[in-house]
Order: sequence, then C-alpha cells, then structure tokens
Amino acid sequence: MKRWFGDITMNVVFRMIAGRRFTDEVEGDAEKGKQALKVFLDHIGMFVVSDGLPFLRWLDLGGYERAMKRTAVEADRVVQRWLEEHKRRRRKINIEDAQGGTSYEQQDFMDVMLSILKDDEGIESYDANTVIKASCLNLIVAGSDTTLVTLIWALSLLLNHKEALKKAQQELDAQVGKDRRIRESDLKNLPYLNAIIKEALRLYPAAPLSVVHEATEDCTVSGYLVQKGTQLLLNLHKIHRNPSVWPDASEFRPERYLTTHKEIDVRGQSFELIPFGSGRRMCPGVSMSLQVVGLALGSFLHAFEVATPGNEAVDMEETMGLTNLKASPLEVLITPRVPEHVYI
Repeated sequence: MKRWFGDITMNVVFRMIAGRRFTDEVEGDAEKGKQALKVFLDHIGMFVVSDGLPFLRWLDLGGYERAMKRTAVEADRVVQRWLEEHKRRRRKINIEDAQGGTSYEQQDFMDVMLSILKDDEGIESYDANTVIKASCLNLIVAGSDTTLVTLIWALSLLLNHKEALKKAQQELDAQVGKDRRIRESDLKNLPYLNAIIKEALRLYPAAPLSVVHEATEDCTVSGYLVQKGTQLLLNLHKIHRNPSVWPDASEFRPERYLTTHKEIDVRGQSFELIPFGSGRRMCPGVSMSLQVVGLALGSFLHAFEVATPGNEAVDMEETMGLTNLKASPLEVLITPRVPEHVYI
C-alpha cells in the first residue's frame, strides 16, 4: 500500500508543480532522476549523529552527509531539466501568441513562478532559477510523504476497526452508488469518511512534532517566558491525545466528530486538533491534502473490499523520521466491490 498510495500522491504533486506524472519518468535519465528524488525524500527525514552532537559533523559518521550532497546534486539536475523544458515551452507559446495563434495551456506551479520571477530577478542573494527550483523541491517534500503516511495510517486504523470500515463503505454506497466513481464534489456529503480522516490525523499526525517555529520577539507561552530567537517545537502527538480534551484519547472513534466534537476542524481554528499547525505559519497545503486524502481513501474503499492476510490485526508501531512513519509494511488483500468499468 505504501507504493500504491505513494504513486498517487507523487503523481498529484508532480502534476501540480511540474505538469507531469511521477510514474511517467521511467527511462534513462528520467529513471535516475526518479530514484534521486525518492532518496532525497528519505534523506530529508533521516536522523544522523551530528544532528544531536554537532561537533562530530566533520567525521561524517556513516557517510550520510556525502550521500546527501550527491543526492542533492542529482535532484537539482532533475529540477533543472524541468525548468529548461518549461522555459522552452514558454518561448514557443510567446512566439505563437506573437503570430496570432491560440496557445493557451493550463499552467502548473513552475509556470506561475516563471511568470513572476524573470531571469534577471531573484530574492536577496539567490537568482531566479535557484528560487524556483528550491520552491518546487520544498513543495514536493512537504506535499508527498505527509499525504502518503496519512493514507497509510487511516487505512491501518480501519483494518483494525472493521465496523468503521463497513460504515464508511455503506456511506459511499448511499451517497455515490456503485455505478460511478467518487468525485471531489461528493466529499462534502461524506461526513463519516471525513470523520475517519480527522481521527487518523489526531492519532497519527503526519508531523508529530510540527515544524520548527522561531520567536521573532520576547513573548509568554503558558506562563513561560520565551526569548526572541528561541526555537519552539509543538508536540502535536501529545496535544491530540490530551485526556482532558479527548475522552478515550487513545481510542479510534470517528463518531466523536459527528456528536460531541462536531465543531472541531483541522484547519487551525481548533487548538485541540492542529495536524497542519495554526496561524500564519500553518501548512499552506491543508486544502489540497484533505482533498487528495479524501478522494484517494474514498475511491479505494469504494472500489474494493479490503482485508489483511489471515484477517490479522495491523501492527501500529511507529518509527522515527521527519514524518510519522509506520514501522512495518501494510499488506492487504483486495477484491472488487463495484463493476470494473467504474474505475477502468
């Protein structure tokens, strides 16, 4: 399931950023670039000895820093190729426009960045190309693995709570039927599916320690003086399992969002549940993430009956990383539950 959900999320992110599918890059240099981006994502979340003991960095124990530098060069080469392709296409469009042709194309993120930043512009000491490539890589890192792990945890929880899985499928059958695929417009009519996603984000936030925030001025947080320049980490995992806020805090109960916690959302307004953070520095991809998770999980549950081999319970052990990774692979058995033509 990690590979399947991973291909979905990477394809969505790549189409938005670079106008291409991740799984389409399968030959020659493209395959090398694809592997480089996968390794790049792994290295981003890797903890090495020098993270805790900076004075040992010069030793490069394990050779991780050398490997990261090699991967960074390869990833930069891939994004540079995309950038050059976009520039060539834009030049072609400009020529066709000058000749009176019709050359409208849907723009991706890289197109938008190129329309904002010209070659002779930049930000501070960085040239335009560097800013565009860094922004694209940031979005790929932030938008792919986080969505993937949310899908994995949500499905794992459902497989360990078969009654919730059955309720979700019954809701899909009632609202969508079995003669068409689920659409984005259906998500607002699927409150139980949305409650499942909320509960998965509560129990297993994609970034359990949030991202680092730095105080720009002296302030007080919960009675503690925080000096300017202090870096803060929010323990979302602890906040989301606070028993004074959440009855049966460690239990998977999607129904709570249909009754007692109906008004709580995940968009930064309810501080009891902030998997995407809150305020000006919260995750800008919250809407995209909820749509992709809702559509991917909903489509999967709608299309297939799903079970674990031997109906065994799913191991819910977590492992360390930039995101909240599942320690063991999630393997499932699937059988179709809607006619083949619906999703083919």
